Amino acid sequence: MIIVCIECGAEIEVPDDTMVGEIIVCPECGAELEVTSLDPPVAVLAPPVEEDWGE
Repeated sequence: MIIVCIECGAEIEVPDDTMVGEIIVCPECGAELEVTSLDPPVAVLAPPVEEDWGE
């Protein structure tokens, strides 16, 4: 399965067992992408990790 990086346009080959919500890293630009759909394969920029302050 191929997902296109929305930051740099690189084609990223991901395993067929990739799940919605999974985070992948673009090997070209290092952007963290969250898989939002598998049919068609789509990924968006992953939200930044927020501090939970021990909660």
